[in-house]
Amino acid sequence: MKARLQAWIEWLGDLFWLRPALIVLGCLGLAQLGVWLEMAHVAGYDASSPNQNWGYSGGAEGARALLSAVASSIIGVAGTTFSITIAALTLASGQMGPRLLRNFTRDARNQVVLGIFLGTFAYALMVLRTVRTVQESPFVPHLAITGAIVLALLSLATLIWFVHHIAASINVETVVDAVHRDLCIAVETRTLDKAGMTPPAQTLAAGVVPVTGSGYLQALDEDELADWAHEHGVVVALRARPGDYVPTGFPVALLSAGVEGAEDAVRGALTFGRRPAALQDLEYSIRQLVEIAVRALSPGINDPFTAGSVVDHLGDALCRVASRHLPTGAVVRDGQVVLVVPVTDYDGLCDAMFHMIRQNAAGSVHVLARMLDVLTRIVEVERLTDRTAELARHADLVLAAATRDVADPHDLADLASRHARFVKARNGDQPS
Repeated sequence: MKARLQAWIEWLGDLFWLRPALIVLGCLGLAQLGVWLEMAHVAGYDASSPNQNWGYSGGAEGARALLSAVASSIIGVAGTTFSITIAALTLASGQMGPRLLRNFTRDARNQVVLGIFLGTFAYALMVLRTVRTVQESPFVPHLAITGAIVLALLSLATLIWFVHHIAASINVETVVDAVHRDLCIAVETRTLDKAGMTPPAQTLAAGVVPVTGSGYLQALDEDELADWAHEHGVVVALRARPGDYVPTGFPVALLSAGVEGAEDAVRGALTFGRRPAALQDLEYSIRQLVEIAVRALSPGINDPFTAGSVVDHLGDALCRVASRHLPTGAVVRDGQVVLVVPVTDYDGLCDAMFHMIRQNAAGSVHVLARMLDVLTRIVEVERLTDRTAELARHADLVLAAATRDVADPHDLADLASRHARFVKARNGDQPS
């Protein structure tokens, strides 16, 4: 249930209209409150008093003109601003990838700006309908009109800030840094302080649980499923991890014994969606960074500096992993493994980070050299022998790609010397 709730909250974050709708509703309530205070004389505001002329003190005709100007100008600014934003995001998606647009639409600041513009427009309309002239039993809600002036000034300040925010947010370095922060958070939350129990090597085939639909596995409620398995005395082995696409009818879980209600328990612990989610997928942010690098290396963009920056940030993530333990996938209850979940190991992390970049950087001396330098820095931090061996494998692959695709002998010699420095660093930091 907890994982399903987290997935639902994640889904709410994708709704671009939710925060603006809440802000509009709040402004509608604020308009009604201002009008009610004026009608009930609760606030004691007197527009004709020289001591209380800090707000709007004009008549009905001026109030209507003011509110009409606020409403028409704000809705025009909102439409124009967000039309320009869509055009800018379209250009950004071509450079960094369409999947990165989700980061922009989920940005709460963009949603709040739209809410302020639309909320000011709705506020002005709600107050405008209450203004009556002498022929209509005169009524001018001075407090509410003063609120419209304040909201208009707030919208002006918001517009200036929003232009700056958009200009900064579509910068590729800003996007890379934002995704890198998400990756660092994932490393902190999805890795362990100490090593977990190794899952038992056994074949489970007594019970099979297929899925009834299809989609990406977004979240898994490990505690709920482990408690159920422990209660019924069985071992459950899942065959998909968060981030995997599960087709219809795929046997997503194997059980050590047939138990009644197993299908409901397994399906209730799994949350599927139309696209991958970052909730429990350690490789989600890695794939986003790799996509930026691969697009930067395409012939149409040809931006090796961006690809090199991505490699630097991926290297920082591996340096953070160096002091952590990756999950083994074994969930224990009372000293016994009751649930086995597929997990990302160190080899899988390195493959996800470096394979596609190396394959698309064929002939790019700058990117290949940056990869060797980053691998050298990582191996100076890493102390586990199996991990340094994996890093050595990728360094050898980079050198092999350079030998195959780099024609200039001087560039090739430079890459070979960088590889030699990696080998020296690895041998010097070899644990005893």
